[in-house]
Amino acid sequence: MITPEGFDDFVATRSPRLLRTAFLLTGEWASAEDLLQTALARAWEAWHRIDGDPEPYVRRILANAYASSWRRRWRGELPTADPPEAVVDADPHAGVDDRDRLWRALGRLPRRQRAVLVLRYFEDLSEVEIADTLGCSVGTVKSQASRAMAKLRLDATLAPEGMLQ
Repeated sequence: MITPEGFDDFVATRSPRLLRTAFLLTGEWASAEDLLQTALARAWEAWHRIDGDPEPYVRRILANAYASSWRRRWRGELPTADPPEAVVDADPHAGVDDRDRLWRALGRLPRRQRAVLVLRYFEDLSEVEIADTLGCSVGTVKSQASRAMAKLRLDATLAPEGMLQ
């Protein structure tokens, strides 16, 4: 099979950035690699129709493939009768715990809201670029971001320790 002109160079130069975006969407490297592979396969099929910079087009495929995936993979979590005891001592790795709580909270958001936050705050795209990537209006991007941030503000797992009571 013949590779479309420029596709190999695109994959070689842009895959690391796109893989990072896929990881930020999925939260797992293996799932991110699968998502990127899916996006690149779809881009390869449409390569001859892409005008200009193909990265926004592939990023849109990536976001849409993530948002529309209907399969939920088992995360390996098992319920337990007794929750783990809280550690009272200062933890030198508290930053890791904070990031983990944030990732879990992002994972509880609807897929479109998570995609908007990832593209806005991790990929630093403008609202217009996000709207183009997701194929929606700028107003939809704003409302999805607003709703997502409101949910994160209300998430009890992200509240400061003293504010829970």
